[in-house]
Amino acid sequence: MKLLQTAGRAMTGLPYMVFGYQSATEPGGRVAAAAPLLDRIRQAVPIPVDNETVVRANGAAQAVGGAMVATGLGRRAGAAMIAASLVPTTVAGHAFWEYEDPMQRKLQETQFLKNLVMLGGVVAIAASAGRK
Repeated sequence: MKLLQTAGRAMTGLPYMVFGYQSATEPGGRVAAAAPLLDRIRQAVPIPVDNETVVRANGAAQAVGGAMVATGLGRRAGAAMIAASLVPTTVAGHAFWEYEDPMQRKLQETQFLKNLVMLGGVVAIAASAGRK
């Protein structure tokens, strides 16, 4: 069972490490995708940094959280960090309800649901019991 747990954590953490690193080092179009959500948040709470910095920080949180999950070192905290960063990422990046074109709407809905599955995995890790 230990081998399966280790393999499962590695397979769960690795995509966050890769995608988080990409977001942190080259945020690109993610900044524009995040802008509408960040603008709405700024109406209620001041965010003292620009959108690119927010996207980079979110990517860094996912990369670090993914490494924590993959290695098992602080896996629960790492999973919680990923979960906290994945919610705004999903809402900002895959708001399928805002698309008129049926094909784009379906594509974004699929990505939204994929992220929901990924969120479920890290929530399960974050909620799992510690080692005995």
